[in-house]
Formats: sequence, C-alpha cells, structure tokens
Amino acid sequence: MAPRRIAVTGSIAQDHLMSFPGSFTDQLVGDLSSISLSFLVDDLEIRRGGTAANICFGMGQLGVDPILVGAVGQDFLGDDEAWLQRHGVDTASVWVSKDAHTARFLCTTDEHENQLASFYAGAMSEARRIELGPIIERAGTVDWVLVAANDPEAMARHTDQARHLGIPFVADPSQQLPRMDGPATRQLVDGADILIANEYERALTEDKSGWSADEINDRVRIRVTTHGPNGVTIEQRGQSTIELPAVPPRDDVKVEPTGAGDAWRAGFLAGLCVDLDLAASAQLGCLVATQCLETVGPQEYGIDLDAAAERLGAAYGNEAASLIQDAFSPDA
Repeated sequence: MAPRRIAVTGSIAQDHLMSFPGSFTDQLVGDLSSISLSFLVDDLEIRRGGTAANICFGMGQLGVDPILVGAVGQDFLGDDEAWLQRHGVDTASVWVSKDAHTARFLCTTDEHENQLASFYAGAMSEARRIELGPIIERAGTVDWVLVAANDPEAMARHTDQARHLGIPFVADPSQQLPRMDGPATRQLVDGADILIANEYERALTEDKSGWSADEINDRVRIRVTTHGPNGVTIEQRGQSTIELPAVPPRDDVKVEPTGAGDAWRAGFLAGLCVDLDLAASAQLGCLVATQCLETVGPQEYGIDLDAAAERLGAAYGNEAASLIQDAFSPDA
C-alpha cells in the first residue's frame, strides 16, 4: 500500500549558521535594559533550511513523497530546488516570488548550545497567496496538511482551507507563537488532528490561548510535546500518555541543534504516513532528530534505517527497531 500523503506548509529558507566559542550568558553583565553585543564567531556555514523544507527533506529520504508548500525567491530555483527533488520532495507547488529573495535564518550557537537567531521573511510573506485546493487537485490525494511556522496570515489561511476541504491538519506554529495573539493562537489550534510543540511552546500556547492544558487536550485529537534530549510526550484523549526517551547522540561528535526539531517531525510524520502507531512514529522521529544533531546543517544528514537498527534497538528494544525497519522496507 502506498504511503499516505501530506502537504507540508511552512517556511523555505537559507540558514547562516555560526559558532561562538564561549557562553552568551557570560557576556550579559550590568544593566540589561540596554544591550549591544558583538560576538567573534569561529565559523560560518551557509545551508539550505526553512521549517517546511527541512521536514520535507527528512520525509523524502524515508520515501513518503511529501508535498512542499511555501514561497521562495528566484534564487531557490536551480540547486536548492534540485537538491530537494533529488531527496524525494515534491516541489511542484512551491510559489516563486517575482521580487523578493528566499527567506534567511541567521543563527549563532554558543558552546552550551544556546542560540541567538534572527529571521528575514523575504518571499515567505507571499505564502498567504497559496491556495490548497489546486494543490490537492494536482496531487490527487492529501491525507494531512501540516501548518508549520510561516507567514502568519498564510498559517491562518491554510488552517481555514484545510478545515473547509475536510482534511485533517497538524498544527505546529513553533517559532511564530511569540508574535501571535490569543485569537490567532486559538484559530490555529482548535480542532487540530495533531498539535506539536516543545516545552516552551506548549506553555506559551496555553498562555496565549487562555485555555488550560486539559481544555487544549479536549480540542485536539493528539498533543505532542518534545523535550529535546529528554525525549517526547504524547497525549491522546482517553488513552494513556506515551513517554519516550531520546536516542542519545554519539560521544565522538559535537552536536548542532539547528533543525533537530524539524527532523523529529519528519520522522514522526513519515511513520504515521506508513501506518506506524504513535509510539513507533515518535521513536523514528527521535532517531532522525539525533542524526540531524550529529550533522551541521538541517538538510545534510542521511537516513539509513538498516545502519540505524542498532541505535534503535539500544534505545527502544529490538522489536521496536524491527517494526520500524519493516514499515519502510520495499516490500511493505
């Protein structure tokens, strides 16, 4: 049976990643009401990025043919588009701006994995012009719509369009939550098939929406909370909470956290697309996130489930590893 299909809406960007050989907090002294900081960094890596593109990259490597939905500049055409296509991503529904450049993410990471980041929207602001109806007509079938961090108006419109079309949607507002007000937060969350957030975003969702944890859990089918190196928690109405540890990174590598959350989502959603249960899908997400952590750049890691079987087995048991491998085998 062919995997279920998902349209992944969100940002497409270039990442400018820098490393600071010290601690940001050591530089914060005196009166913090006025701050002017400058950091001499050790290196600069320019990588392909963006929330939607990162998620699609991971899913594409697992063979589930995700549909990338976002807005880019003319500079995306060529190498960046070909890279995603070569890694199994359907880019036919990407909107190309006539005037603006592709979005830019600039991030500096210190020796404790703290990050200072800025984001330039550029062409991303035109994502609000994208209609899901023609995309679904072209694709034939879309089983889920993921609404990830993007132009805020685009996020609202794509959520409404998914509701109108009767397609289950995954709410993942992440980095856009701080700039959203209560009504916007409630509009994105209410009725989601799955709501994904890290610990900070989970608390912020409750604060912004004015809904308690129980109220949010009553309004979504599944609520996922990622905890970085401490794994993931999955809540579902009427079911026991699932708590899973992370897959530990190798001792011989320096971890780079940029894109790890997107990689987790890629593994988790790919698992659901091939009908793995929630626990197994989350286990796969943890594996993919760790492989991203061990690589500089959110679209530079590789996925080889046969080679990763030992790590899956060590983290979750050999039965879990075999279940995940079998789900993605050519004969599945």
